Amino acid sequence: MKATPKIAVGICSSISVYRSCEIIRIFQKNGCDVHAVMTKNASLLISPLLLTALTGHVVRIDSFEEEPSDKIDHIVLAKTIELLVIAPATANMLGKLASGIADDFLSTLFLAVECPVLIAPAMNEAMYLNKQTQENIKRLKSHGVRFVDPEKGYLACKDEGWGRLASSGRIASQGMYMLDQSISLKGRAVLITAGPTREFMDPVRYLTNRSSGKMGFELAREALRRGADVTLISGPTDLFPPRKAGFIAVTTAEEMEYAVLKNAKKADIVIMAAAVSDYSFAKKSTAKIKKSDSEKTVELVQTNDILKNLGRRKGDKILVGFAAETENVRNNALKKIEDKNIDLIIANDVSEEGIGFNSDDNKVSIIYPDGRTIQTEKKSKTEISQEILNAIEGIIGQRS
Repeated sequence: MKATPKIAVGICSSISVYRSCEIIRIFQKNGCDVHAVMTKNASLLISPLLLTALTGHVVRIDSFEEEPSDKIDHIVLAKTIELLVIAPATANMLGKLASGIADDFLSTLFLAVECPVLIAPAMNEAMYLNKQTQENIKRLKSHGVRFVDPEKGYLACKDEGWGRLASSGRIASQGMYMLDQSISLKGRAVLITAGPTREFMDPVRYLTNRSSGKMGFELAREALRRGADVTLISGPTDLFPPRKAGFIAVTTAEEMEYAVLKNAKKADIVIMAAAVSDYSFAKKSTAKIKKSDSEKTVELVQTNDILKNLGRRKGDKILVGFAAETENVRNNALKKIEDKNIDLIIANDVSEEGIGFNSDDNKVSIIYPDGRTIQTEKKSKTEISQEILNAIEGIIGQRS
C-alpha cells in the first residue's frame, strides 16, 4: 500500500455514530489521511467539530454549504480518495444509495466515486431483516459495493438481535484489505476482450451471438479498481466503457484479431472474455442479397482462433480464456486449456436459465490446468469479476 492513502468515512444517524471516531482513529493509525462526511441528522448526534479536530479536515455535510469556488467539492473529493467507507450506514441511506438518490453530500459523493466502497450497516433487527433493506443490500453488492455485516447483540432499542454495528476492528481491517487490493495490479497492463463479433453476409445481414459484453466490461472495471492499466477491446454492445480504460471498438472477428495481437504485446495479463464468432461467410456481397424463389445456401468458413494464436506466443503472460458450453462443461473446458496453452479458463453452462448471455448474473467454474476448480454460486457479474481477478492474482503470487 502506498504512503498516506486518502479515504473518506461517511457517517449516518445511527445511535452507533459514536463508534465512528474509533473507526477513524484506527484508519489513521494505519497511515490513512481520513476525511469525514456526515449526514445532517448524524451531525445532531455528534458534533462535526469533534470530527474536524480528529481528522484535521473540515467535515462535509451539505453540498449547498460549500464556499463559492470553481471546484465542486464532492467531485474533487471523489477524484482524490482511494476508499469510501460508510459506517454506520442506516436503512435510509442504503435505500438512497441503492436507488441512485443523491440529495446530500454523502449520497452525492457515493455516485461520484470510482474507488472501492465499503458499507457497515447498523439498525434495529426488524429494519435490517426487512425484505426491502435486504434487497437494497443485494443490489448494492451486485454493483461491487463491499459490506461488513452487522453483528448480533444488544441494540439501542434494548432488544437483542441482528443489526449491531460490526466491531471497529473488523471494519477497519476490511477497509485496509480493500486499500491493499486497490493497488494489487498497479503497474500491470491488462488486456480484456468483450462482447460479440458480427460477420456480414451483405450490408444488411450478419452472423452473431447473444453476448452482451457485460462480463468483459465488469472485468475491466474490477481491474481498474485494482490499479491496472486496462485496455478493453469490444465488439458491438449497448454498454458504456469504463471511463479510465483504453477502449477499442471492433465489429468482426478479423478486426478483433488485429486489435488483440497488436495490443497483447505490451500486456502482462490477457483475459479473452469476448464471444468471437467461430465462422464467417465465405462470400460477402457488397449489395443486399434479394429474395428469390430459388433455394439458397451459404458457405461458412472458420475464423482464426485468436486465443490459440495467443497461446503459441504468450511467453510469461497470464492468459485467461472463457468457455461458454451447453454440455460437458468441465471436460470441454479442460480440453481448451491444453489445446490453447492457457493459464486459466472460466467455464459456464449458457443453457442454464438466468445466467450467462444477456444476464446481469453468472455462475462459473474457474478451472486451472491441473484440474483444480473453483465453482461459484450464482452471483452478479461484478462479483464474479472479483473472483476471477482474485484467481489471477493467485497465479501472480505463485510466480513471484
